[in-house]
Amino acid sequence: ILSPNSGNKEITWMMLEAGAETDVVNSVGRTAAQMAAFVGQHDCVTVINNFFPRERLDYYTKPQGLDKEPKLPVKLAGPLHKIITTTNMHPVKIVLLVKENPLLAEAEALQKCYRVLDLICEKCMKQKDMNEVLAMKMHYISCIFQKCITFLKEREDKLDGFIKSLLKGREKDGFPVYQEKLIRESIRKFPYCEATLLQQLVRSIAPVEI
Repeated sequence: ILSPNSGNKEITWMMLEAGAETDVVNSVGRTAAQMAAFVGQHDCVTVINNFFPRERLDYYTKPQGLDKEPKLPVKLAGPLHKIITTTNMHPVKIVLLVKENPLLAEAEALQKCYRVLDLICEKCMKQKDMNEVLAMKMHYISCIFQKCITFLKEREDKLDGFIKSLLKGREKDGFPVYQEKLIRESIRKFPYCEATLLQQLVRSIAPVEI
């Protein structure tokens, strides 16, 4: 059982990696993340909510059922896990993490990765203890990977071109329109319309004009 009251996010991470359970509730019915939020340890909340055990990803590196090949090559598991567990969700940061690893920065590799992310997203929504936050995160990263593939295949400047597009601001006020549209598109494509988180995001974003 995880107890993050110390407020040390490194210790929280170590406990999670050692197998601490995050969904167990205490005597007043609160999980570790809820208790951390209650006492103002928001860094710990972020660590807990972004944690994804490596074993859950390694599952896809082994052939399942009638499959002869695994859905995810072993060599991609480490780089993909690094991106999955990042707490910085800025699209440029995610593209930079892809770009810095030659194993990931190829269209074929990213195709395998985004399909695995879609499977994890589905599992998060269909499991008994539904995890909408993690599902949305997997879907969001999958959408960025798919856009990376487009740039890798169609643009000479490849991922550098993608980063430039994300950072480029419109002339009148510097607002990054392309980045805003990408994020909105990823939310719009989330396949589970009944999700509370999706409905909250839509309610927040819909009235705001670009």
